[in-house]
Amino acid sequence: MVNDDQLDHFRVEGTKVRVVRDALEQNDVVGIVVAWDEEQLLIRRPNRKVVKVKRSYDIQLASEPRQWSNE
Repeated sequence: MVNDDQLDHFRVEGTKVRVVRDALEQNDVVGIVVAWDEEQLLIRRPNRKVVKVKRSYDIQLASEPRQWSNE
């Protein structure tokens, strides 16, 4: 799980992230971190819609190749 300092850095810098929810790449959420709490993240997608996802999902930089681990 990503810590609060990393999430704040992503938010302030406007860094595009990828939330990997499962093995299918089409189910990934790509966007900018808007807000978070202990359990969830708000990600603003390119179409300006906001998606709420579990914070326990793997969060990666969108500029890097996708990584999937089944652990």
